[in-house]
Formats: sequence, structure tokens, C-alpha cells
Amino acid sequence: MPTPSGPVFGGWRSLATVYAPAALFSTSQGAVLPVLPLTARDLGASVAVSAVGVALLGVGQVAGALPAGALVTRTGERFAMLTAAVVSGLALAGAAFAPSEAVLAVCVLALGLASAVWGLARQSFLTAAAPPHLRARARSTLGGVGRIGTFVGPFLGAAGSAVAGVRGSYAVAVLAVLAAAVVVLALPDPELDEVHHGPAPTLREVFRAHARLLATLGVAALAVQAVRQSRQTVLPLWCDHVGLDATTTSLVAGVSGAVDMLLFYPAGSVMDRVGRAAVGVPSMLVLAVGHVLLPFSHSAWTVALVGVVMGFGNGMGAGLVMTLGADHAPPGGRATFLGAWRLVTDTGAASGPLLVGALAGAGGLVVATGGVAVLAVAAAAGLARFVPRR
Repeated sequence: MPTPSGPVFGGWRSLATVYAPAALFSTSQGAVLPVLPLTARDLGASVAVSAVGVALLGVGQVAGALPAGALVTRTGERFAMLTAAVVSGLALAGAAFAPSEAVLAVCVLALGLASAVWGLARQSFLTAAAPPHLRARARSTLGGVGRIGTFVGPFLGAAGSAVAGVRGSYAVAVLAVLAAAVVVLALPDPELDEVHHGPAPTLREVFRAHARLLATLGVAALAVQAVRQSRQTVLPLWCDHVGLDATTTSLVAGVSGAVDMLLFYPAGSVMDRVGRAAVGVPSMLVLAVGHVLLPFSHSAWTVALVGVVMGFGNGMGAGLVMTLGADHAPPGGRATFLGAWRLVTDTGAASGPLLVGALAGAGGLVVATGGVAVLAVAAAAGLARFVPRR
């Protein structure tokens, strides 16, 4: 029987409605991310403007965090996911045929908003469905299938572009996101239709009730996300700095991502058995070491080794931030709280590359890597201080 805190976890098979659509949705995004800046360039945008245009994806995710929580609370997870899939498909089609930079920017922003709704609906369902002793593994697996989709997506997008040019990548992305919607419809789980019928707490009430948590553990999680996203910016920039070509840079990023991808389930298992801090703190310290070592690497092999260290550190913490949010989500107003949590943590993810750019502009890439290393140590200290022991 369902408990007051949410539906009963029916085993891993019952979560096919979570992981299969999540893998397809992330595959869609992975297929289109490499071609978004190329689309902007084809429309006449400068390199700087193209970068800003792609950054609108993250802006949309941050801006959509709170509205996503309200939508999920009112309509239920399943309807919210279907809405996000439809909006994402329309935004991708619009970007493929965008006549101007402004239209492309609007489409990318809409894609970010849809991604926020999709992600929060998935997270809200898992929070209710997975019992505490499996919560981290459920979360890390969700993050893992997202990593797999992001890893596979660019290859499928490349196949599409080989057949039909840049728009072929968009076609692959649209097909993947529509397939995600079909899976949600074809494998309906009644628990996904859970709607909050009582008086839902307002955002002001949520922020007031959890102000201390968001200002302590939330800020630590913000720093974690900033370090993770900084890694994805620093590594290719350093490859370019030491003269590696685009193919070698892609291989370095791929090897790092593969190591990251392989660790998601062990990370969740350790979190469930030992504790969140036991994974989060070492994860940040290993990433700090990776950023410190990067300026000492000057060949493809040494940069790749540092990339492996970074991938290992990032993979160790797979699902950490989502799990911490689930640990503290109240049974009433769960989606509203998770919207506030994602607002804080997604702000960190969006600010990471900006931090790298600011530090690199002020003192070069070595200063940027050092700054990220310091932030990683601070994040580790915050997790050690504010993550509950149990």
C-alpha cells in the first residue's frame, strides 16, 4: 500500500519508466549540443555570441527550476514530462530551421526550460518511489543513464549530420525526445500521475522553512556543481592551450567521460551503505588534485591521464546533489522544495564556466585551474560540515 510519503518502490524493473525515457532525453540533448554553436555561426554570429547563445540552455534550466516545481505539484510528474518532451521537440525543430540568431536564442532558451521541467519531474518521482536505503543508487543510476545518453548522443548526431548536414543532428535529437515521450505513454505507471491535492506550500513558505538548509548545504552543493561544470570547460581549453587538435581533444574528453560514466552505480552503492559525505568529500578532493595537476601536463598522454583523474573524481560523486535534495525533500510540497533546491544547484552549474572565463581573463588558464581547485576544496569542506552523518 502507498505510504503517506509517496508510492512504494516496486523494484528496479518498476523504474523502467524512469531510466529509459531519461536515457532517450539525454541522448537528444547530447546529439544537438555540438551543433548549436555551429548553427549560430552559420547564421552569422561571432564566436562570442555563439558561446552566449549556447549558454542560454543553462539559463533556461535555472530560470525553469521554480516554475517546474509548481507545474509538477499541480499536474503530476507524468503530465509534466510529456509537456517537456513536446516543448523540447518543438524547440529543436525551431532551432534547426531558425532564420535568425534571435529565433535560435529563443529556441535554445525554451530547450533549457523544458529540460528543467523534465529533470525535476524525474527527480520528484524517484524521491517518492525509492526507499531511503536505495535512494542514492536510484539517483546515481538516473545520473548514469543521463551520462550514457550524453555520451552516445554526439555519435548519433554525427551520423545524422553525415546524412543530412547539421539538420540531420537536429532530426536525431527530435526523434530521441519523441521516443522518450512514447515510452512514458507506453509504459504508464499510475504512481507517476500522483498529484498534490491538498494546499501546496508556496515558494515563500518553502524558502522560509528551509532557509538555513539552502544557505549551508545548498551552497556547498552549488559549489560542487560549479566545480563539475568548470571541469568540462577547463579540460578542452587546456588541450587547445598545449596545441592538441580537435580530434585529440575529443578523444581526451571521451576517455574522461567514459571513466566518469562507469562509476555511477558504485558511487550510489557507497553512498547508500556508508554515507553521502563518504563519497562527496573524496570526489571534490580528487577533482581539486586534477585541476592542480593540469598545468603540469603538456602532451596528449599526460593531459589524458589528468582527464582520467578528473573523470574518476566526478564519477565518484554521481547522483550526490540529487540525493542530497531527495534526503531533505518534505513529503508535502516535494516538487516545490526540489524546484528551490535545483534553483540553487543549477545556478552553480551555470556559474562554473563563467568562473573559468573570468579567472582565465584575469590571469590565464593556470590561475583558472588553481581557482577551481580552491573552490573544490571549499566544496569538500562544506560537504564535510553540513552533510548529515546518517
